[in-house]
Amino acid sequence: MNKVTINTEFIKLDQFLKWAGIAEHGAAAKAMIQDGIVKVNGEAATQRGKKLYKGYVVSVEGLGEYVIE
Repeated sequence: MNKVTINTEFIKLDQFLKWAGIAEHGAAAKAMIQDGIVKVNGEAATQRGKKLYKGYVVSVEGLGEYVIE
């Protein structure tokens, strides 16, 4: 499991995908979410602006799991 550190209280899902290097830009992050390949804490993510907090686990199909620290 990959670890990604944030320096704020929370980060939005689309921003997280860019920050972690999973998506190259916002349009790619949006497409990943719309394609249904992103899960947050085991549940399908459908909102780009979903707030993620430390301890959350983001799974991206084919790319692995990322825990927020």
